[in-house]
Amino acid sequence: MHVSLDGFVSGPCEEMNWVNLDEDIFRDAIDLAASTDTALYGRITYQMMESYWPTVLSNPTSTALELRHAAWMENINKIVFSKTLERVTWNRTLLIKRDIAEKMTELKQGRGGDMMIFGSPKLTHSFMKWNLIDEYKFNINPVILGNGTPLFENIVHRVDLQLLSEKKFASGVVGLHYKTRNNH
Repeated sequence: MHVSLDGFVSGPCEEMNWVNLDEDIFRDAIDLAASTDTALYGRITYQMMESYWPTVLSNPTSTALELRHAAWMENINKIVFSKTLERVTWNRTLLIKRDIAEKMTELKQGRGGDMMIFGSPKLTHSFMKWNLIDEYKFNINPVILGNGTPLFENIVHRVDLQLLSEKKFASGVVGLHYKTRNNH
């Protein structure tokens, strides 16, 4: 999740033009995603990703990193959590419309690798409320927005975190990776 220094994941008009996504940060995100076998999305982020990443594979101006990530996106299991989306068409995508907390708990207990939420602040807020997040990976961007969509909203219980790693990028972005201590 890209976050401003003051804790917002998008600006007042839902803009994200403040996010630093240089080659080093993009490579780091791709490396992190490589350990994941299921991508989790809310409706808005899913529709944005579905409209973009499949086009990268046939775009002659795509970089090697973009092509690598687009191929991964095509082949990864994807789950969209939405009460309003009627159907999904992207390769290997499952739509879950109700009983989201219960179904996500079942999925976490099942077999398979890591699952990762991509963007999707509303979904992230719900998962926080339901205590379903085991690790947090933030890229703190050197900008103060003052307003927008907050990363943390309506937190109802304390969550203790253990720092697993930190990384400073040349752009001034700081990557932080935490494990929750009281989820289990």
